[in-house]
Amino acid sequence: MFAYVVRRVIVGVIMLLVMSLVTFFLFFSALDPGRYLCGKNCSPELQAQTEKALGYDKPAVVQWAAFVKGIVAGRSYPEDPEIAKKAPDLVAECPAPCFGYSVVNTQTVSSEISKAFPITASLALAAVIMWLVGGIAIGMVAALRKGSIIDRGLVGLALILYAFPTFFIGLFLLSFVSIKWGLVDVPEYTPIAEGGLGGWISSLFLPGLTLAVFYMAGYVRMTRAFMLESLSEDYIRTARAKGLPGRQVILKHGFRATVTPLVTMVGLDFAALLGGAIITESVFNYNGLGKLAVDANVNFDLPTLVGLVILLGTFVILANIIVDVLYAVIDPRVRVG
Repeated sequence: MFAYVVRRVIVGVIMLLVMSLVTFFLFFSALDPGRYLCGKNCSPELQAQTEKALGYDKPAVVQWAAFVKGIVAGRSYPEDPEIAKKAPDLVAECPAPCFGYSVVNTQTVSSEISKAFPITASLALAAVIMWLVGGIAIGMVAALRKGSIIDRGLVGLALILYAFPTFFIGLFLLSFVSIKWGLVDVPEYTPIAEGGLGGWISSLFLPGLTLAVFYMAGYVRMTRAFMLESLSEDYIRTARAKGLPGRQVILKHGFRATVTPLVTMVGLDFAALLGGAIITESVFNYNGLGKLAVDANVNFDLPTLVGLVILLGTFVILANIIVDVLYAVIDPRVRVG
């Protein structure tokens, strides 16, 4: 098991390096970062000074090496010693992990991400819990009532909900459930340190439900399909023939086989949400990673965009590693591969 985990971690590190290299070259080699960072009315002299201060006047490979080093050990801006010596008050320290410096917001990308990440992570966690509980439970009920009105009704409702985009669901919940009907307060993100556990959960209910309703529909269908496939296997019939209780057959034997493909789905979906639920955060005006990405794109903030892309890629790669490890725990045969 240990050797299996080590192999997956090594592969993940290699993928991270390759991903960061491709991302960095796409943004900073294909484009002119100095022109975007300096602004439209920037003079050639000021553009050259900006590139020198941020290290963009060096070869692309050297820039990427400095970028990776900053993620591991941190760095300081401006990088040029002469500029830093002339204006020591303008030196900005960027501790590890350092994803660059945003000229647009005059702060490090890491500080921007550190402010937005707790909001996005809380929202993603709330949504995952909701759609897992609801999706798996409804999917199992539909599978156990195959062909009945309950089965068709649940699957049909799931398809209808899946057809609605998240912005429609979010606007409906915000406009009617919160504002018009007043069933819940207008959501505003409240950290646990300020509002306690109750205030934190309350602030995440509607935006979390918005994402959960959309994702839950897919998990209902997948859980139902996997459960039906599992319940048709020979070992299920054997377990029933031995006289095992129906609940034990379903949960211990049938559902365990269903968990494996669901682990892959939830791992990748959760990692994608950690990169920012752009639409949902915009609807509820939550300043998470998704809204940060939108603002960075509008303002041509290349360092922030690069940092967010690499962060999302890191989440996806880590999710794959965790899923592989969970696979090995659920099914020991995977470790041999």
